Amino acid sequence: MIKFFLMVNKQGQTRLSKYYEHVEINKRTLLETEVIKSCLSRSNEQCSFIEYKDFKLIYRQYAALFIVVGVNDTENEMAIYEFIHNFVEVLDDYFSRVGLHVLQLLLIEQPLPAASRLAARAGTVSAK
Repeated sequence: MIKFFLMVNKQGQTRLSKYYEHVEINKRTLLETEVIKSCLSRSNEQCSFIEYKDFKLIYRQYAALFIVVGVNDTENEMAIYEFIHNFVEVLDDYFSRVGLHVLQLLLIEQPLPAASRLAARAGTVSAK
């Protein structure tokens, strides 16, 4: 079972987090910090599966974006690894129509305030 889903940039900033079990806010911050540190510190030659406390971390890197999924011990690592890749393919197909820079703006770069994002979508303000 999936416990959480994280999208993180290379600077270690969480861009998207979704928890499927209740975790208190202060514990989420600590958990994300430790998980991100353990994933970012690994080299490209190392396995993308990490045993962490009472669950497993499965991650993939796409350019400057890391996608990390925390699962219980009984989950199939390769199935989750392929799920991450399929998720990225869907995002790529969807956002390629709008432009990949939109995805980068939303997930990797510093997020704009909500009003600026809406104005940028409408074409009234140029996003920097």
